[in-house]
Amino acid sequence: MIGEALREEGLDHEFRPTDYLNFFCVGNREVKLPGDYVPPERPQEGTDYWNAQKHRRTMIYVHAKLMIVDDEYIIIGSANLNLRSMDGARDSEIAQGCYQPYHLNQRGRRARGEIFGYRMSLWYEHFAYKNGGLRREYLHPESVECVRLVRRICQRICDSFVEEETVEDLPGHLMLFPMRVLNDGSLDEEENIVYPDTKASVKGRKIDVLPPILTT
Repeated sequence: MIGEALREEGLDHEFRPTDYLNFFCVGNREVKLPGDYVPPERPQEGTDYWNAQKHRRTMIYVHAKLMIVDDEYIIIGSANLNLRSMDGARDSEIAQGCYQPYHLNQRGRRARGEIFGYRMSLWYEHFAYKNGGLRREYLHPESVECVRLVRRICQRICDSFVEEETVEDLPGHLMLFPMRVLNDGSLDEEENIVYPDTKASVKGRKIDVLPPILTT
């Protein structure tokens, strides 16, 4: 849809779909230090477990659901997009939304309250602190300049994550999701990217029946 809209407006030579929509994931990788725990049993060489120990990298699985909108509204909750959460008669869920009425975006004034500060602290923790710190571009997250800067930084973090050797701790945790989006908005179907240390394809594979576990 974004690619089509850019083409219709004649902007596809100046802007890309990834200037407006991106997907990220989080991971960690650490250099082995003296005294670090070493499992007593060595896994079989070449297995996923062996690769995980060798490369010392892992994905970070986040269970919280958080959304920050325009630095003026935040909502965080526990519900998942499945029947257990959305049925209304099964799991108990909770969510809270917050805003500060005196810190809203207005003409000539941007929201600079605690929600803005919280967003900046998350960015600093996950990708900025080892990549130049907080920059002026981060004050305008909707700008193309900011989006492209964040993408470059997160791509460098991803490149460090997938390197063969661990030479330093990962310079951040936020990484671009390993799928290449073409200028027309489609995915590069020729790339068959697998998750590091596994043989699992990032794109997955099509199945005829949706497993009940995905919806229940």
